[in-house]
Amino acid sequence: MKQKAIIVGGGIAGLCAGLMLQQKGLDVEIYEKNMEPTVAGAGIIIAPNALQALQSYGIVDEIIHQGNRSDGFHIYSQKGNLLNKLQIPGQFERMYSLHRKDLHEILLTRLSSNIVHFGKDFQHVQQNQQKVQVTLKDGSIAEGDLLVAADGIHSPIRKQLLSQNLYRYAGYTCWRGVISAESIPSVTVDFYETWASNGRFGLVPLPNNQLYWYALINAKERDPKFAKYTPQELAKHFTDYHEPVTRIINETKPEQMIHRDIVDIHPMEQFFIGRTVFIGDSAHAITPNMGQGACQAIEDANILAECIVRNQHIEQAFKKYDNHRQERIQALSKQCWQLGKIAQFENGLAVAFRNTILKSLPTSMMQKQAQTIYEFPNL
Repeated sequence: MKQKAIIVGGGIAGLCAGLMLQQKGLDVEIYEKNMEPTVAGAGIIIAPNALQALQSYGIVDEIIHQGNRSDGFHIYSQKGNLLNKLQIPGQFERMYSLHRKDLHEILLTRLSSNIVHFGKDFQHVQQNQQKVQVTLKDGSIAEGDLLVAADGIHSPIRKQLLSQNLYRYAGYTCWRGVISAESIPSVTVDFYETWASNGRFGLVPLPNNQLYWYALINAKERDPKFAKYTPQELAKHFTDYHEPVTRIINETKPEQMIHRDIVDIHPMEQFFIGRTVFIGDSAHAITPNMGQGACQAIEDANILAECIVRNQHIEQAFKKYDNHRQERIQALSKQCWQLGKIAQFENGLAVAFRNTILKSLPTSMMQKQAQTIYEFPNL
């Protein structure tokens, strides 16, 4: 008899888990609280490690076809001088950027019809040694052999099963937007960030002549002043930055701009509780300083699917998954947190010292770091 997996969360983590478990022969049901596919207006980077994790599931060619190809990641100073470049090692596929909604669509078209249920909000989970039962807010009940919690950083499932508060405010707040590139000349196809004392600005070119941008400013948590910022006020904050930073922000309409404080969670000490396993942000939301949030969720889904089909018992499969993922996640979480602190330096002397170090880092060191990030440690 086929094992049945219940997945709560229809984002990238949940859809990838659904696709991979489905192709491994499990019965899968995905429950998403929104009434339809809903994705905030932002881009996403699919790095080489995520492409490796997706390789055997039939969607890499579509991502490459639809995505904007990039060979690396630039860091610039306030005046636009190149400080460093993280070049993807030659043995790896490049990285690709696309709109989140486009990746969602690719995944949804590969899943069997009628297994993704929208408008189904999680309420409660019960589990024993034989099965897991999920009650939804509309009163319906789903039963299965295992539950995959892919319900994001504010995971209701994690809050029910784990009383510990894992949230950390990173110390900076973020705005994001997607605009047309038609009025922005001479934009590189590579991704870049500008690091300076007044904040950080990043740009990711997307397909179809679009640009995904983001800006980060050090701030108190839930600062009401920044919550009300308009694009023009934000652009004024970055007045002394090189072009086209302020131009891009000014081209953004208020309804195109999303604002959120940056938080992460301490990775769970164990990525499963009973017959419930956690993947993606529900297990280990990391700060977005290395473009690895979605990529690590994709890695999670791959390893979880492999562990389930290679192990007869759910508990054994979950232990293998946990053992395989913990070290990498713990290391990346720490690196992302530290990188964010360095990138957000405000003191002039600290900024000057950091920039000098960045310019002097040997290529071999950067390549070694890239190798660690972009090589998927499969089973």
